[in-house]
Amino acid sequence: MSRIGKSPITLPSGVSIEISAANVVKVKGPKGELFQAVDPDITVKVDGNILTVERPTDQKRHKALHGTYRALLNNLVKGVSEGYKSELELVGVGYRAEVVKQVLTLQVGYSHPVVVLLPEEINAAARQDKGQNPIITLQCNDKELLGLVCAKIRTIRKSEPYKGKGIKFVGQILRRKAGKSAAKK
Repeated sequence: MSRIGKSPITLPSGVSIEISAANVVKVKGPKGELFQAVDPDITVKVDGNILTVERPTDQKRHKALHGTYRALLNNLVKGVSEGYKSELELVGVGYRAEVVKQVLTLQVGYSHPVVVLLPEEINAAARQDKGQNPIITLQCNDKELLGLVCAKIRTIRKSEPYKGKGIKFVGQILRRKAGKSAAKK
């Protein structure tokens, strides 16, 4: 069996699960409400505060779905109980970030500021400490949405391998390249 798929999910206190007839799992918790449609072949069961995911056969497709849906449901449970947080760092001279309501304004070396409209579910903040790179903090209960927004922001100015300028995750290690070698004599 799938190691991920067969491990049960323990529900924290304050989290409730509702499974509809159409195999849609709704998870409610202190941070909000999320739902996930599950393939009809996969069975989701709740026993007390334990959530289990089962598959009917050992077909390759069922094995793949088993682990995938267990991981997705675990992300929902963690999202409504704890939430997710991601931090992006702007590396470069003159790079700045500003958040007003749901609008993120970036100045990342272009001739104009780049404006990004953030979804309502995401809480954003930008901070600039003296002598440090600007940091954008994004928080959300939906891991998939948070990852999508982070990827969208990073595509505005990808980190380049020579000087390391661009938008990257805090703590991300960039693979650096050497520049051109000195002129031959």
